Amino acid sequence: MGKIRIAIVGIGNCASALVQGINYYGNDPSKHPVGLMHKHIGGYSPGDIEVAVGFDIDQRKVGHDVSEAIFAPPNCTRVFCPEIRPTGAMVHMGPVLDGLSEHMLKYDPQRTFVPSSAPQPDKDQVVRLLRESQAEIMLNYLPVGSEKATCFYAECALEAGLAFVNNIPVFIASDLDWAQRFEQRGLPIIGDDIKSQVGATITHRVLTDLFRKRGVKLERTYQLNTGGNTDFLNMLNHHRLASKKLSKTEAVQAVCASRLADENIHIGPSDYVAWQNDNKVCFIRMEGKLFGDVPMEIELRLSVEDSPNSAGVAIDAIRCAKLALERGLRGALEGPSAYFCKHPPRQFNDEEAWRLTEAFINPD
Repeated sequence: MGKIRIAIVGIGNCASALVQGINYYGNDPSKHPVGLMHKHIGGYSPGDIEVAVGFDIDQRKVGHDVSEAIFAPPNCTRVFCPEIRPTGAMVHMGPVLDGLSEHMLKYDPQRTFVPSSAPQPDKDQVVRLLRESQAEIMLNYLPVGSEKATCFYAECALEAGLAFVNNIPVFIASDLDWAQRFEQRGLPIIGDDIKSQVGATITHRVLTDLFRKRGVKLERTYQLNTGGNTDFLNMLNHHRLASKKLSKTEAVQAVCASRLADENIHIGPSDYVAWQNDNKVCFIRMEGKLFGDVPMEIELRLSVEDSPNSAGVAIDAIRCAKLALERGLRGALEGPSAYFCKHPPRQFNDEEAWRLTEAFINPD
């Protein structure tokens, strides 16, 4: 098999976990693949993924090999693979646009961005870098709320001829106009807003689906999340949260037996706790009625390292995007988007999404 060359936009904690994972599983392909949903997809293993080029705006990352940049501040995810072989892929300066919330500049530089003074590129320059890198798939890891910046890079992917994996809650795959543009260009897209391997949203969805299947009426629920990485710091600006809250809320509403009134469901990031670093703590409460209208409640606390939780899904999304390129598939990939993302073009329950994805991977 050949390699899968990727362009990464945003060399933050999620990119760090992904690149570490590529090396961790690629160093010894015979090792039992603990933590992988699929050891092989279409003949491709995680070690077949290569980083071709990176984009960021932090002076501690721009101008460095991706293998070095993933460990630069403010990245704080767990280092589970410290020996990363050089990728040969340089991190280039990207356009800032709305990719940086101004409130973040008030914090300790070790916790947040140090904007580079390098000239910001225009679309033609980014497209040229993408073509020169021979990247096939672009991964979007920009901060939540980066609407203009995400649209900029989606335009670049279209022009340079790259598939697009949209890991954040800016709606591209689930937007009909964008999806049609990728389809017309003959390019696949997976999105939007990556659903972690075992994270808050997938856990909440599974419990909500359990209520539905067991005949329990869900009446009220909340999901509260805290964390200490730049993602949570960025989301202290509540103006950047609208799409995130919508994405997470709709992911749960989609599997309810009947849609909950807005006042009876609250889902979203709650606060920034610096010392948590990349650890995310989630609190879920569900109230309902079972047999005889007798009340019942569930309360759950979930603690996970946020970025590896995301990378475990991204590593499969990349390989599915590669299969789509090989098969000449275009536009939004319905099954993989529903299984890997919170806000896909079409919602399915998780069992259906899993079956669709397995059928996509092994169509015979």
